[in-house]
Amino acid sequence: MASDYPRRTGRDSRADSRARWAEQHFGHVFSNPDLLLRALTHRSASKENNERLEFLGDAFLNYSVAKRLYELHPNCSEGDLSRFRAALVKGETLSEIGRELGLEKYIILGEGELRDGGGQRDSILANALEAMIGAVLLDGDIEAVNFSVSRLFVERMQRLPDPESLKDSKTRLQEWLQRRGLPLPSYSVKSASGPSHKQSFTVSCFVPERGIESVGVGKNRRRAEQNAATEMFLKLTHDSEK
Repeated sequence: MASDYPRRTGRDSRADSRARWAEQHFGHVFSNPDLLLRALTHRSASKENNERLEFLGDAFLNYSVAKRLYELHPNCSEGDLSRFRAALVKGETLSEIGRELGLEKYIILGEGELRDGGGQRDSILANALEAMIGAVLLDGDIEAVNFSVSRLFVERMQRLPDPESLKDSKTRLQEWLQRRGLPLPSYSVKSASGPSHKQSFTVSCFVPERGIESVGVGKNRRRAEQNAATEMFLKLTHDSEK
């Protein structure tokens, strides 16, 4: 059962450490330390956790990144801008940023999540980063959170690849099949193994009209499906070149 929300009493060195970390990486000094604490509190640790802040941060992150991309790429189409944004705000990117910031050291987890290594889980890191963005928005203003988002994403925005290369493998496979009047592939999970924070999924991709099956492995079902789609695309395009 989730514990009551932790209250700070007296001088709290951990609170000071959190505040310095937030200022260093988000460029924001929190006037309300409890808001910062909540942004870093996972639902396993308290009923008063970061889920609502995550909701807010997710929405604003999409807006802030979209606005910046719109300004940086005046000649890009809506589709290209959408692919850029998706690459920047997807969970994998957010968890990478979280690790670069050392976010796992500051997330407050319940005992079960701690035992299972939850601080290293991509979803927990990504959600906490979104919650931090929501907390900066509430503690500061739009200018403050836009500044934080710019700090977090500036390097990735500068090295975005060609937008066509950002199409995910399932989309590329689907478009290839549709252009040839072929039905969409089917995906099925073959196996899932490992502890909850370090699972491995094996997924098959089957194109019935060609009688071809491919297999992909990933740390979640979505990634395994993408890897299976990549293998299928390579098989089909290789066969078509013969």
